Order: sequence, then structure tokens, then C-alpha cells
Amino acid sequence: MSNGGKGPAAGTANDGGLSRRGLLARTGAAGAAGAVLGAAGSSYVYSALDGSGRKEKDDGRAGTALSTVGSTRAMFHGKHQSGILDPSQAHGHLTAFDLVPGAGRKEAVALLRRWSAVAEQLMAGERTAQDTGVALDAGPSSLTVTFGFGHSFFDRTGLAAHRPRQLDPLPDFSADRLDAKRSGGDLWVQIGANDALVAFHALRALQKEAGQAAKVRWQMKGFNRSPGATASPMTSRNLMGQVDGTNNPKPDEPDFQRRVFVPDGGAPAWMAGGSYAVVRRIRMLLDDWERLPLDEQEKVIGRRKKDGAPLTGGTERTPLALDEAGPDGKPVIPADAHARISAPEQNAGAAMLRRPFSFHDGLSPDGTPDAGLLFVCWQADPLRGFVPVQRKLDRGDALSRFVRHESSGLFAVPGGAVEGEYVGQRLLES
Repeated sequence: MSNGGKGPAAGTANDGGLSRRGLLARTGAAGAAGAVLGAAGSSYVYSALDGSGRKEKDDGRAGTALSTVGSTRAMFHGKHQSGILDPSQAHGHLTAFDLVPGAGRKEAVALLRRWSAVAEQLMAGERTAQDTGVALDAGPSSLTVTFGFGHSFFDRTGLAAHRPRQLDPLPDFSADRLDAKRSGGDLWVQIGANDALVAFHALRALQKEAGQAAKVRWQMKGFNRSPGATASPMTSRNLMGQVDGTNNPKPDEPDFQRRVFVPDGGAPAWMAGGSYAVVRRIRMLLDDWERLPLDEQEKVIGRRKKDGAPLTGGTERTPLALDEAGPDGKPVIPADAHARISAPEQNAGAAMLRRPFSFHDGLSPDGTPDAGLLFVCWQADPLRGFVPVQRKLDRGDALSRFVRHESSGLFAVPGGAVEGEYVGQRLLES
């Protein structure tokens, strides 16, 4: 959950009508660090990181959108940018931009100033100067906006000397089928919200603010389960029906910050509190997958489909018993099972915080679903997080024959902006 920040102020009527913030004030919504829920109705607060949840008091009144899902708010200001530790939202957009020819550091500074100002307004549930009215009657809906810089951004802005080594291009993997037009980019923006209109509204606002400085390189739309859709909050499922993200590092683990975020005093200094995002569009070959019997699917993953528990027993959180053998003497969790190969203990402790979205973009020309996972993972160093794990998966993961990596990006996501600062200021004004 994002740290620091300021609570919502009283509403203003900048166009003669009631602002979104004013509307929230009248419904009794209150801002706080992280996501909060209004008192009306029976609701759950849950975390994408650990699947935990607590049931809020039910006062007997019927819940409304603005007093439950709509009123949840993430903070713009803080040590880390939003959209990393916040619970996964139901709707998301991933977009990469390229600076236009002739644009450089000066234009990038102005753009990040504009983007930061608009993101702060939108995340607070406020209207912007050129608001389209798309989300006029909606609350913040846990909107998060996250900004990152690609490898090419540093050349375009004359800042190559400040480019971190962690942004070196990812190695080639044998299973990659990457589309260059949907990969990379100078700038990356991640938008998440629990209301589809709020997410779309933020996307349009940021695209407009790009003005003549940057143009969209690629754009992807994703989704997750809606908050409250399950009676007992749990880890998300992907389109294969599998619980996805069980082995995420947990915030209460002593090495969590070290694994996910660049420490204060780390190199480069402008990345303190930041993280590196690997973004992959992973097509799932769902027709092939769904033809597999359930027991074969579970062997491919190494976990039960029903509850995400290891094939060796227990619950979703039970550690994998990798040494346990069955009556035939073979490992209960097969040697090529995805859960085994990707486990931190099988990769010298390498770990990354997964925060993906699913996607479905209709049918391919051959009639198969163009659907899968917009994989987003966070780590303090992708050379120690994503790369070693993906290399191992690339060599022998049973799941590989059911997925296809179609696009890829790696972005340096600086720490959060403090009051009066824009995102990336410590780099751009260095």
C-alpha cells in the first residue's frame, strides 16, 4: 500500500457542479494511506500479496458504489509509487510511449510534471482541467498510476550516464515469439482501478497530456476478479483456472524490501525506493490446455487446481515438499512442474513480486482465443529476479508448451514523489 500522502479535501465546484471529491465528502468517504472501505454494507479488504482478508462490520444498510468499491483510494505521494504494493484491481491498462523525434530532456521534464499532476488529481477522485466527464459520478475506485523509464529513454534525453545496469536488455529466451512493435518503449504507464470507466478515464487523460511530446507505442488492456467476488478472499486465478501468485514474497518477510525495492543508498541514487518492472504479454494456448484432463493439468503446475495447494498436500500456503516421492518412486511434484522450477528454493532464492492482469482480445485468425496474461513482476534487480527464473523455466518447464511470450518490456520505476515533486524529478533534474 502506498505510503504517506494527504487525505481528501473538501469538494470544489470548478464548473458550477459538484466535483468527484465533493461527492465523496458527502458520502462520508475518507482517505488514508492504502486502500480503505466505507462503513456501509458488508465488504472485504484483501491483499493481492498474501490473500488475507478481514470482514468489515455490517451495519445492516445496503452498500452503494461510492461507499464501498468506489471510495477506496490509493495515495499518489509516498516512498514507493502506487500500483506495486496496492491490492490488484479489477481493471488495468498498460501503455508504452515513445518521445517524438526532436523531443528530449526538456520535453520529458514538462511531460512528467503534467502526468504527475494529473495522476495525483485522478487518484484523489478529482476532475482534471480538461475532464471528459467519463467518470464524473465515480469515486477514486482504488485508481493507481505508475510511471517507468525504458532503456531508450536515457539516450533520448541525454541521460545515458545515469542509466542503471539493471536496464540492460533482457536475454533472448528460446520460447519467445516477441513482436517488436508491442515491446519496449521510452516511457511506460501502468493504470489500475476497480471501475472500468475510472481506468479508461485515467488512460484518456494521460494520453491527452502526452500532447506533442510523446506518442503511444503500444497499449494493452487487462482485468482481474472484482473485489468482493469471492466470499473468502484468495490469490487471483488466471485464465487457465490456476491460482496464480502463491509464492509472491510477503511484506512481513525480513528480506521483502531488499528483494522488491532499491534501497536508500543504492545505485543509482535516483532509484531509491524504486523497483524494476518486467512486462510480458503471455498468450495462453487455452484450447490445448483445456483438452488436458484435470490430473494432467495439476501435474504440469504442481498444485491442485481447486485450492492451489501443492500436490504433496496441505493448503495453498503449505510449502512444497519437493523431496516427497509417490508409490512409484517418482517425485509427487514432477521434475518439470511449473511450481517446482519457479520455486525460490530452486533458484538460489531468486524472487519477484507478481502483479499481473489477464487479457482477452477476441479471436486469432485461426479461431483460437487471443487471451492470456499481462505478466508484470517487480524486483530490486531483474538480473537477480526475473532473468534466472525465466532461464530455468525456458529450459524445462512443462507449462512452456501451453504459453507463448509475445511481447516484452523492462522499465526502471523510480520511487514515489514527495509533496511538491513530480515522478522522476531526481533523475531528470540530476
